Amino acid sequence: MAGVMDSVNQRTQLVGQNRLELLLFRLDGQQLYGINVFKVREVLQCPKLTLMPKSSPVVCGVANIRGATIPILDLAMATGSGALKDQSNPFVIITEYNTKTQGFLVRSVERIVNMNWEEIHPPPKGTGRDHYLTAVTRVDNQLVEIIDVEKVLAEVAPTPEAISVGVVDIETQHKALSLRVLTVDDSSVARKQVTRCLQTIGVEVVALNDGRQALDYLRKLVDEGKKPEDEFLMMISDIEMPEMDGYTLTAEIRNDPRMQKLHIILHTSLSGVFNQAMVKKVGADDFLAKFRPDDLASRVVDRIKAADNS
Repeated sequence: MAGVMDSVNQRTQLVGQNRLELLLFRLDGQQLYGINVFKVREVLQCPKLTLMPKSSPVVCGVANIRGATIPILDLAMATGSGALKDQSNPFVIITEYNTKTQGFLVRSVERIVNMNWEEIHPPPKGTGRDHYLTAVTRVDNQLVEIIDVEKVLAEVAPTPEAISVGVVDIETQHKALSLRVLTVDDSSVARKQVTRCLQTIGVEVVALNDGRQALDYLRKLVDEGKKPEDEFLMMISDIEMPEMDGYTLTAEIRNDPRMQKLHIILHTSLSGVFNQAMVKKVGADDFLAKFRPDDLASRVVDRIKAADNS
């Protein structure tokens, strides 16, 4: 498995080029699944697990890995397929989402593939409202399903969505009623979380599903003679999205004089100092880790006050 993860060290070279690396794995059966290597800390043979009383059935137990106690989730069960049947020498993919670390129990890990986000597509229509896919692609003529991990984690360990008292005052809520915010995220769970948070503040929300859709939407606005910075208080965009990632979306906006003044926050479950550097590289105004309603609300409140004073 060391060979599989060696290329993780090269992943930073892909950012800003609308590229990603997917770690391919299998649960039960031959279906291939993928996870962005940026989320992966390491892959290892499943260690000894300690059962946790009163935990979600999806949590197989916890493992002590490099001095840290990490919950291990049965990804097959979490996505509605029932518990992983073949548990002979299973693997664990240690991941970091929204600044939290957890492991996903899988039957086997295949390899890492280098792809363009344009090759990653939204799930086909008809997969149902409750599906666990955020995107699909093809590798060597095989369908690869990319799981909406944010949906999985939201069900296993829901994140509080309420904004704390005092973060938004009455005056700001009144001003917010005349403002709109553009949000872009491929995860239905993340879109709903952000939308509910923003609606609590009082702003109107326009929610789009991926970077390509957002760029086309903004280009249509400017073709109609409108200025995005006048139409929207800000854009809050995920980074990982099919068709076009948030880094590339931001760079495209900044490279177009007609819309380069739009205030952009990159809002992502990707963690680490690396993202701060990328925010500056592509020209975003800010970076915010998912999902912290008070932090998100505070950023919006600051923008409302700044716009009021300008």
